[in-house]
Amino acid sequence: MKLNSQTIAHYPVIKRLGIFVILLLLVWLPLAAPIYLLVADQNLVTILTLVLLYLEFIFLLRWWGRAVYQEPKLMTKYGLEASWINGRLICLGWGIGGALVLGMFVFQGWWGWVIWQAPGQNFLQIILEALLMSLALGTAEELLFRGWLWDELRRDYSFQTSLGINTLVFATLHFLKPLEVMLKSLPQFPGLVLLGLILIWAKERSQGRLGLSIGLHAGLVGGYYLINVGNLITYTGIAPDWVTGVGKNPLAGLVGLGFLGITAGLMRKR
Repeated sequence: MKLNSQTIAHYPVIKRLGIFVILLLLVWLPLAAPIYLLVADQNLVTILTLVLLYLEFIFLLRWWGRAVYQEPKLMTKYGLEASWINGRLICLGWGIGGALVLGMFVFQGWWGWVIWQAPGQNFLQIILEALLMSLALGTAEELLFRGWLWDELRRDYSFQTSLGINTLVFATLHFLKPLEVMLKSLPQFPGLVLLGLILIWAKERSQGRLGLSIGLHAGLVGGYYLINVGNLITYTGIAPDWVTGVGKNPLAGLVGLGFLGITAGLMRKR
């Protein structure tokens, strides 16, 4: 790769981000194209291309650290370190995230807005799926948003400016859908903003480690997966969707916003 890489470090953050994304796509597209052409199962196509994209993202990050910033341990700087402390933070975060999801639905059950159902025979399999999927997703997204993107923003901007940009980018990218769907799920956006703030504050509370953010993210995703895929609740219809969550998404309702708001208040590092 013939590129004057060391000068990239002095470019504005927008230009650096653009260069990184372009390099990532230049490597990914030639390898992903045959998968789209040769694999018929669309679910398998999505899985294979995303896994390929993430592996190339990791590879490019390592090159980026050495060639651009002369930092061979850039991943550690992002907060992704293999240590007992980070491991304990992941477990703690998973517990908090899972408890947050459980608390939201227990609260709704107490008011009679949902009815709890007995788990099915395959519930152990669903638990395993929830653990693996949520940890993989939590690690991938936290390395992307609270690792790479956060570090690039902080090289140019103040903490508060970086906090605002990172949170809005995180919320917007998760909210992007067809226009009709976005309009229906508009109440979800404030919840995504709150979640973005919580995950950054979690990292700051952990002296820059990503463990707590990964665990929180994974706990929220895994907890909702258990309840949703495990069919553990049914909605009674007593409360309107804007209270319980538009489209049965707890982040898109008053209850979810309330629980996230409390978590944000407790997590914020003063």
